[in-house]
Amino acid sequence: MCLPRVKEEAPRKVDWQDLLPISRRQRWAELTLPLPWLVLSWALYASPFWPAGALASFMFFLCALRLNHEAIHGNLGLPRRADIALLHLLSALMIGCNSSIAWSHMQHHRHAMGPNDLEGHCGHMSAGEVLLYGPRFPLDLIQHCWQGGGRKWRRRVLCDGLAVAMAIGLILCSHQGFLVLHLAAMGAAQCLTAFFAVWITHQGTAQSGLAGRSQRGVLARLAYLMFYHREHHLFPKVPVSRLPDLAARLDDQVPGYAKSRQPVVPWFDRTT
Repeated sequence: MCLPRVKEEAPRKVDWQDLLPISRRQRWAELTLPLPWLVLSWALYASPFWPAGALASFMFFLCALRLNHEAIHGNLGLPRRADIALLHLLSALMIGCNSSIAWSHMQHHRHAMGPNDLEGHCGHMSAGEVLLYGPRFPLDLIQHCWQGGGRKWRRRVLCDGLAVAMAIGLILCSHQGFLVLHLAAMGAAQCLTAFFAVWITHQGTAQSGLAGRSQRGVLARLAYLMFYHREHHLFPKVPVSRLPDLAARLDDQVPGYAKSRQPVVPWFDRTT
């Protein structure tokens, strides 16, 4: 008999509220985090070294996902309207519908790998299955949001669609090769989102009952702290930049927390 999954709850006796506020400088650092990689990718695409632009585009997409994620949770200290406007802007740059991601991600937190969690169901797949499913994933998120999000979220999806259509139109009309390569790179990144943004941090957690996987060490830094995923699920209002501090407190203050941790990539993990 298949037993219902036990959802990991946030430990109560851990100080975390002091990690919430961010300064104006920290806010601007978050808002501009993807820009250097975007500029670098375009510069590389316009140069004889254009194949290297793919790596810069990957890093831009990663940083844009982090910024998008912070806007979804309202962790930037901005008015909600500004968060929504940021999602639309990032949709145009990333060539995707971030409003559908926002709605599905909040369902992911609410239902956590359950039957109503479309985002999290990627974590139940094998690596090969999720890679094959990847191109369909963004379309399923849009359909999921359109059917379940109501009128407000449908308007936001339409705004994203308009922003993406305008971006694609401008790129194609510009006849600029570096922008066409950016468009291709973003299309590929969207197809890999199910693998890199969901599967890699959730595979195996449905059996373990953990909220997510969590990495320590150099790889966690190279991934711009997005691999502190267990900590994020337990305390989603803590900004990503503060998750290493939160993880250290959980390791020290919660019995068995560090021992039960499942790293994202074990052979690149550093255990304290």
